Amino acid sequence: MTEAGDSAALNALPLFESTGRFLTERVAVGLQNAPKGFPGQLALTRVVAGGTDHGRMVAYAGTHELGAVVVQALERAATVAALAVTKQLAVAAVESKFRGDFLRDALIGEAGSPAEVSAHFTQLGWDVTRPLAVVVAELDVDHPESQHANSTRTDQDRLSDGWQQVVRAHERTAPSVGFRHEVVTLLPTSTDRAVRDIEGLVRKVAGDRTSGRRSFSTGVSRVIYSLADLPAAYDQACTAVVVGRRINGPGRIAHFDELGVHRLLSLQTDKSELRSFTDDVLKSLSADNAEAADLRLTLQTLLDCNCNVAEASRALHMHYNTLRYRIGKLESVVGSFTDDPVLRLNVSLALQVMKMHEMS
Repeated sequence: MTEAGDSAALNALPLFESTGRFLTERVAVGLQNAPKGFPGQLALTRVVAGGTDHGRMVAYAGTHELGAVVVQALERAATVAALAVTKQLAVAAVESKFRGDFLRDALIGEAGSPAEVSAHFTQLGWDVTRPLAVVVAELDVDHPESQHANSTRTDQDRLSDGWQQVVRAHERTAPSVGFRHEVVTLLPTSTDRAVRDIEGLVRKVAGDRTSGRRSFSTGVSRVIYSLADLPAAYDQACTAVVVGRRINGPGRIAHFDELGVHRLLSLQTDKSELRSFTDDVLKSLSADNAEAADLRLTLQTLLDCNCNVAEASRALHMHYNTLRYRIGKLESVVGSFTDDPVLRLNVSLALQVMKMHEMS
């Protein structure tokens, strides 16, 4: 809601993303002045119905103050809007479930032949005739739930809504569906553009995080050119989320092709077998204590420097002779890794397994 002639002034405020989303996290509920350096006043109220927070309604005047009457009118308008939104959501929920069920079937290879799947996608208004990357976004479950007053919407709902809004602005015909534990998007892109496109989308979905939004991790498949490859691409994106979070930490983007040897390690689902491997190779260095962790850091740095002692000593800020002493200590535990390329490979793999275990 704006006074006559104030629309341009409202659009000039630093409160909008490039997608058109109003940055509600920058404006408190109630009556207030416009951001510093800009004229006018803002009034903001929640659009709430049935205990669910559906969004915000904003009034703005650029040339004079907003009075109590305007604020009351805004609150009444928000009530009417909430009722209309509730009705629309009831219809949309049925449509969304139908679209979501079909996409889930397509992702697991149970929706028919590629031609049948393509035809059904077209009927739903989705264009999947171009090269695609499957993008999977998952909330980082170790991070605490954010609390939102007067709201029963879950953080998963917010993540799903954010992705769908941003994807629609980027490519209206791209499928993007929120499921119980993930959001899946089939993004039209190319191998050359995939990294740039997806990083841009993630930045827009994440926003500036000042509203307490939960962080999420994103996995990206290889670019595919046929719907016959869709189930495999979905598996790749799911693997990238899980493994990427383990090796890079939460809130990051992981591309399947960049996982390297971790792609192979992720195929071993028996954690006890992985632990047995690290114990066999690293022996006492696999212990969970400060001394073992310090020696593992030295060992990893040596491997990263191709066992160049001078280079590793500089990287570790350690005297050359001190590092020589440590190498002797390491080789007394794991063997002569500086001379044995097969042992170096095993040690390197064991250290990566340890890193994945520490991040999981």
